[in-house]
Amino acid sequence: MRLVFGLVLIIGVGLAGFAVWTAKGRFDQYQTVLASQQERLAQAVDVAEIFVMAKEIRYGQELTQEHVRKVRWPADAIPEGAYTTLEEIFPETVEGALRTATRAMDANEPILKAKVTAPGDTAGVASRLKRGMRAFAISVNVTSGVSGLLRPGDRVDVYWSGPIQDREVTKLIQSNLSLIAIDQNADMDEATPTIARTVTVQASPQDVASLAQAQRTGVLSLSLVGASDDTLATAIEVDQNRLLGIEEEEIVIEKAEVEEVCTIRTRRGADVVEIPIPCTN
Repeated sequence: MRLVFGLVLIIGVGLAGFAVWTAKGRFDQYQTVLASQQERLAQAVDVAEIFVMAKEIRYGQELTQEHVRKVRWPADAIPEGAYTTLEEIFPETVEGALRTATRAMDANEPILKAKVTAPGDTAGVASRLKRGMRAFAISVNVTSGVSGLLRPGDRVDVYWSGPIQDREVTKLIQSNLSLIAIDQNADMDEATPTIARTVTVQASPQDVASLAQAQRTGVLSLSLVGASDDTLATAIEVDQNRLLGIEEEEIVIEKAEVEEVCTIRTRRGADVVEIPIPCTN
């Protein structure tokens, strides 16, 4: 009997110890989970709702409600021009008029005002012009058009070549102009090389007048600006002499010395007579 009692006591103590060990393990797990949640709360950021693409869309395609969806986005990282309400994208005041994509957008990409037109507008050159700017077409060929490497969205410098006072001169006339169309194509995502006949640039009215005068009086050539280049080219002018390193001779015309003459005036009756005399100084 005592043996049975002792055996039961040992088993009970063992079970109690196992229960304590199991409880301690669970408690440690809870502590770990609690610490992890507290760390996540400490790292939590404010979020806001914006609209992104539910599926991809191509240039010139109309934007419908099936293309968009709402997501939560970090409030301090919302892109400029993002839409936060469905009414902004599809205003009721313009019934049936849809926006058009001015460039291709992939799924989950934020919908920005710079990437779509106004309701009812088409994705043409006019939708790409900034306020106060104008479109101007420049005639080019395989040489002056950078051998078909230009794309809408690139930036170029414009050089003019022509005669100035009996000299053939090449001069930089406009710097860092934005291309908005190649021939009749304004798609920024177009990747097929094209030997363009015209390129359309975005310029101020004053610059348009300068380009028009330059195109009428000489030959225009384009130079592609690097995508990450933020510098502006300064005034550049090259003629044949500078190109070949020929120094122009400076012609100096010496003035002949004029002999100084001194006179005295005397009156003879009603007449005044000047008589030359040697100069004393």
